[in-house]
Amino acid sequence: MLLSYFDASPLLTATAVVVLAFAACALILQTLIRTGLAWRLATDIPNERSLHERPTPRVGGWGVVPVAVIALVLAAPSMWLVAACAVFLAAVSQIDDRRGLPARVRFAAHMVAVALVIVAHPADVPWWALALVGFLMLWLVNLYNFMDGSDGLAGGMALFGFGGYALAALAGPAPHADLGLASAAIAAAAAGFLTLNFHPARIFLGDAGSIPLGFLAGALGYWGWQRGAWPVWFPAVVFSPFIADASVTLSRRLARGEKFWQAHREHYYQRMVRSGVGHARTALAWYVLMLVGIMLANCALRFSFAGQWAAVAGWAVVVVAAGAAVDARWRRHETRHSEQT
Repeated sequence: MLLSYFDASPLLTATAVVVLAFAACALILQTLIRTGLAWRLATDIPNERSLHERPTPRVGGWGVVPVAVIALVLAAPSMWLVAACAVFLAAVSQIDDRRGLPARVRFAAHMVAVALVIVAHPADVPWWALALVGFLMLWLVNLYNFMDGSDGLAGGMALFGFGGYALAALAGPAPHADLGLASAAIAAAAAGFLTLNFHPARIFLGDAGSIPLGFLAGALGYWGWQRGAWPVWFPAVVFSPFIADASVTLSRRLARGEKFWQAHREHYYQRMVRSGVGHARTALAWYVLMLVGIMLANCALRFSFAGQWAAVAGWAVVVVAAGAAVDARWRRHETRHSEQT
């Protein structure tokens, strides 16, 4: 549908979409800051688990989500339910940003959104496979929120992740222009947000931004798999650094009997910042890791079935090695800290 708005080539159309989405998101957020409305909507107050030191508005979602929803409605009308669910999650999450909501209420909202998309657009697979996909989508919604804790990190992951989706959908072996344009717009909106979120951050994403983005990462990944744009492994590889960090951290906390949903500072990215790498270099390191994984994933789309899964296995080794390097650095940091005290 969006192609009809531009009398131009697909490449020019995609370029126009990216420019408009970037400018719209940046303009919305700049306006919120200039008018002071950003602080009244939601403000993050630092505590002992925070990586930042001063109160900061949590309004990134107010710029990213409207642009993403409009792009979905215009570029991919058949995904209207996905857009509606993103709006629903943004509204619930904004209440959480402002007043706080019980974990069970937040989780119920996430389950409703994921279930609606899967029930309305079921893939032609056994029920247990759909249930597994639904669980993974639900996990992606929550882990994206867990990973929104360092300047430039979650916004950068959205930029590269949805950019990877756009590349595969527009230039991959099974093009889907509607999915590609919608993904490109979301990536561009994330870039607009990053102009104010990269270190030193002037705003944060907030639950009203991170929860819908996590949902869209899962929903568009599911949509692309269901429509044949990419295999089932593709979204997991694209967002693998986020998935690996949150999954390993959750497993460790569960093994110790801790409440995984409570705020903490044990994620790999948090340990990088706390061990002296800093916000900016941590974000850049994650960008490089994610970019390499996305390049591999897009190249692997043209491999044979066996070649694809070999690439996935090889990339898993790389991600595990990266995590081991962070663990080793953290142990050295803890040892030095113990010796000094």
